[in-house]
Parts: sequence; C-alpha cells; structure tokens
Amino acid sequence: MQENPGAQVLTTVLKDPGRPRITWYGPDGERVELSGAVLANWVAKTAHLLIDELDAGPGTQVRLDLPAHWRTVVWALACWHIGAVVRIDDEPADVVVTDQPGRGGTGGAAVAVALPALARTFGTALPAGTLDYAATVLGHPDTAPPSAVRDPGATALVGTGGHLTVAALDAQVDRSPVRRLVRTTRPLDELLATVRATLAGGGSVVITDGFAADRIDALVKSERIDAQEASA
Repeated sequence: MQENPGAQVLTTVLKDPGRPRITWYGPDGERVELSGAVLANWVAKTAHLLIDELDAGPGTQVRLDLPAHWRTVVWALACWHIGAVVRIDDEPADVVVTDQPGRGGTGGAAVAVALPALARTFGTALPAGTLDYAATVLGHPDTAPPSAVRDPGATALVGTGGHLTVAALDAQVDRSPVRRLVRTTRPLDELLATVRATLAGGGSVVITDGFAADRIDALVKSERIDAQEASA
C-alpha cells in the first residue's frame, strides 16, 4: 500500500502554500493562477463533494468529459485523493463530470462544470438529477478528507495511453522542482499525468494551448519556464 496520487500532490504543494503551482492560459487569453494553498482548497472541496454528494470512494469510476483546463486538474487530483479511478474515454462510468450536460450516452451520476473562473452556477437549466458543481462545491470543507490508501497495482487513470496504475503514476514523478510548460494539445490523460508528476515532485506548471512560436518564447520568459514538453 502507498500514498495515493492526489494526496501526494497535496502534501507537496502545502509545504510552500504561497507558491504558484498552476498557471492556466485559456484560448481567449484568460489567465488563472493557483497557489499551493488555493489548489489544495479546490481539491479538498471537490473531494468532499465526491464523497458527500456522489457516494464516491476507492474504485469509483469517474469519467472527466472536460477539456484541458485547470478545473480538470482539480477534479483528477480530487478523484485520486479519495481513491477513485479517473477515466478519459467514452465508456460508462459511475460518475460523469462534464461541461456539456445532457450530452447523450454519459451514463452514471452527472455533474455539470462551468469553466469560467468566477462562475457561481452553471448558468442554464440542467437535466433532472444533474449536480451543479459551481453552485455546490463552495459549501464543502476547506480541509481535505482522509486520503484513501490504495494498492500500488490498482488502476488510477484510464485513457488513450491505456491503464496506468497508482505505482505507474508514482514512477513518473519528476523530483526536480521545475516550472514546466504543458500544452493542451497533448492527449488529456497524458496532460493530467504530466501535471501530477510535476506537482508531486515540487514543481509548478503553466498550462496553455498551442501558441505560435513567438508567443511561446515570450511566455517562457515572462513565466520563467525552465522545462518544456515536445510539441504535439
């Protein structure tokens, strides 16, 4: 048994809670920055929501039907904290988290996620039984629930790259505290694994879409990025 992937990230980022850990640039130029404390707060509230509102726990299958976004990272870390399995595919799941509620074939309990940073509700009528994340999450505790200890061989992530176990995710941790540029052009399961590996190793990430080369060069300087992925 070992510390699960979500709990390991929270333990690391809270050692220096004021340091920026996630900086996200949206396609319209929106910039959102989360310190370690703010990231841990979002993960804690989302983990409690999973447990209290959705009866989720170790082994629960949670499909993230979301784009590459800072909120998607929060959901993945919250799922891993409670021992749930993150799915990035079209297969049925116990819980489906989506920014497009009502899309056919979701299956399972449904959660609607509004992506704008200041959203307090989803903003439109939701299908019956769909949970409004923005309207619900802020009412949950700021301190993370006890983390689930999982078998290293248990599945943690399912996506285009196949199944990754808890041990496989842990093996990816980058122990050098780099500030890494992560492009949203990567497959989402790869992006989530890379972000998790960087944060768990004490680093931080800048997540952005496929900027032109000159904009990337400017971003590298302004954000003091010292590690990049290869372009997809």
